[in-house]
Amino acid sequence: MPPLNLGNQQPKTPLNADQAWQTTAGRAAETILFFDFDGTLAPVADDPTQVQPAPKVLAAIETLAPVMRRVAIVSARPVEFLREHFGGLTGVDLYGLYGLEHSHSGGETVTEPAALPWVPTMAELAELARAELPPGTLVEYKRLSVALHWRTAPQLATTVEQWGRAQAERLGLRVQVGRMVLEVKPPVDRDKGMVINELVQGAGGAWYFGDDVSDIKAFAALRARAAADPDFLGVCVAVANPETGDEVAEAADLTIDSPAALGDFLTQAVHHLS
Repeated sequence: MPPLNLGNQQPKTPLNADQAWQTTAGRAAETILFFDFDGTLAPVADDPTQVQPAPKVLAAIETLAPVMRRVAIVSARPVEFLREHFGGLTGVDLYGLYGLEHSHSGGETVTEPAALPWVPTMAELAELARAELPPGTLVEYKRLSVALHWRTAPQLATTVEQWGRAQAERLGLRVQVGRMVLEVKPPVDRDKGMVINELVQGAGGAWYFGDDVSDIKAFAALRARAAADPDFLGVCVAVANPETGDEVAEAADLTIDSPAALGDFLTQAVHHLS
């Protein structure tokens, strides 16, 4: 079992990891497992196009999916990208771009209608970013958002962030700050917390695994569901990192050391639930 640390923020799920899995085992068919992708199921890389799930992750999810009510990947990545990594797994739902896109168990990709008119704006913004931002900035165009990365050039953080915020204000867009990245997205009310809030209605429990500040909204959705129903088991798990890890861990019940350690953790969970 990888090292686990209990956070300090209240309210907390009053169970350690083994107890939480044992409790989950009795209600697995009513429990949802939610996972962020980058930094959670997969280590962050300098080139986001080259990211791969950590060892043991895919095998564990493939084993867990049939016994759970649902397994869902909830990510800032587009569904098309997620499908390349998880499309071969049965019973895994994909929620991309903070919920602006989704695909259920290998079905077609459904896009939030309110976001579609912003596709041309995002394409133009990506071209402008590539033309105006200094070398070392990585511009990731996602059709419904543009992510501006400075991981390989940390000295550009202020320049890139100021540029992104100025463009968002000019175009009437919104920004989401993450781990050495600023993402510009449409002014559509959709985030991870909203996705989780919708999906946990009627569920008996849920786990959410995340590593970044956008995942804190997902944690909050589980807390709200548990507050409304004392029988609901919500477990918030942070995956440690040197950038936003402290803030995320403070909001979580448990902290796991890395995506690789999460692979081991999920493999252990299979034994609890089998």
